[in-house]
Amino acid sequence: MPLSFYRKLSKRPETFRSFTGLEVSEFDSLRSKIEQRYGEYERKRLSRRRRKREVGAGRPFKLSLDDRLLMLLFYYRTYVTSILLGFIFNLDQSNVLKDIPM
Repeated sequence: MPLSFYRKLSKRPETFRSFTGLEVSEFDSLRSKIEQRYGEYERKRLSRRRRKREVGAGRPFKLSLDDRLLMLLFYYRTYVTSILLGFIFNLDQSNVLKDIPM
């Protein structure tokens, strides 16, 4: 399995800060707060009223939570296009737009 973008970038703290605006330790703290609430958020998201498919149906996210958070922060820091984000994070543009509604 290829090294995650987060793990790769976190080995270069100056570049990490430049791309995200956060120190690696600040990112880790933010991620742990998100992880605590993520299960509840996903349950709520997947049990919306007008859902056409059963919960659990569909493809899982291609990127880990770390990498999706990194992509979001990278977007907020640089305001690059979804096409460029897709290229950088090895995603189709449609997947970027699902992760980061623009």
